[in-house]
Amino acid sequence: MKFSGIAIPYWHYVFPAAVLTTCLVIVAAVSLPGRAPLILPAVTSSTEGPGGNRSSCNIFKGEWVPDNGAPDYTNETCPVIHGHYDCMRYGKPDLEFLRWRWQPEGCELPRFDATRFLGAMRGKSVAFAGDSLARNQMHSLVCLLSRAERPVPWTNGGYLYRYERHGFTVADFWSPFLVRAAETDPDGPARNGAGLWSLHLDEPDPGWAAHVSKFDVVVVSAGSWFYRPSVFYERGRVVGCSGCLAPNVTDLTLRYSLRAAFRSALRAAVGASSGTVVVRTISPAHYENGTWNDNGDCVRTRPLRRGEWEMDGQQKEMRRIQVEEFAAAEAAAKVKRVRMLLMDATEAMAMRPDAHPGKYRLWQPDKFRVSRDCVHWCLPGAMDVCNDMLLHMLIG
Repeated sequence: MKFSGIAIPYWHYVFPAAVLTTCLVIVAAVSLPGRAPLILPAVTSSTEGPGGNRSSCNIFKGEWVPDNGAPDYTNETCPVIHGHYDCMRYGKPDLEFLRWRWQPEGCELPRFDATRFLGAMRGKSVAFAGDSLARNQMHSLVCLLSRAERPVPWTNGGYLYRYERHGFTVADFWSPFLVRAAETDPDGPARNGAGLWSLHLDEPDPGWAAHVSKFDVVVVSAGSWFYRPSVFYERGRVVGCSGCLAPNVTDLTLRYSLRAAFRSALRAAVGASSGTVVVRTISPAHYENGTWNDNGDCVRTRPLRRGEWEMDGQQKEMRRIQVEEFAAAEAAAKVKRVRMLLMDATEAMAMRPDAHPGKYRLWQPDKFRVSRDCVHWCLPGAMDVCNDMLLHMLIG
């Protein structure tokens, strides 16, 4: 697989202040004991198509159980970890968040086997398209694979990593809305730094869509940026907005933009791919006792159990939209014999309020004004389970 023709723009490690309202306003309410748990539709990791039915085990429904084994990597063994996720380096005092593993109901999800993954993926490639949480998962995968082979480059400044002995490539494409987008006002309609974006909902972002055909596996994920005030365009015309506060423009809410963007993105991915398209559902944030800009924090030291948490209604709707658009795209994928897989990681990640950086991360206050990060995931940590799932789904 040759990538010499790919000009991937450098994706930003530092969020503009305007991004924060999107990424950090996703407040996942953690319920008090006795509140009704969220009931998720049953979705298994199995799929029909060229690869057949991989498994009948629902790896997405389960609990976090204690695991005293050492993590597969650390910030000393994997320099790829960026400061935004490097909780060890920045002094997170309680490392109990590393001592848990995901246990599906009625079956096992093996820990990531780097040698097995690279052997099965020899000569192939994986791309992650989406926001900073897509990058979070990509960094996790790069570090997990480093147990079997160090990639090139071996630094945290890369967006494309090559495992030369196995002929394997992993890349990240920064595209937080998945469709063509442009910031038109950094301050936003409320003049609070939230920004205002123009979203062309029927135009997949060429920054990633133009390169899909070069990759054997494409992992698509997005969600948090859709909270930002945006004006929606289709066929070059304004059709509505979300939070734009503009007269004579109908507020269609972020549900409209999320659905339309995923529909366009998955249509493009399926249309260009001859391999596998994976959709990862949203992972909730865990701010408690406030919001991202009002003293909210994530200081819990243990995972939650089922029944101890509940997503807010908007996040439930966002996940439902992603599942529905996956199902719609899967029908077209079968005609093209493109394999589609749904990584419904929402429940597993929603149970891990203990695994965010909080204040223990690299801060650049001139560019990133929030003081607590309860959106992204420490590495090593809970995000690694998404790659346990990825291996299971791709290889079995």
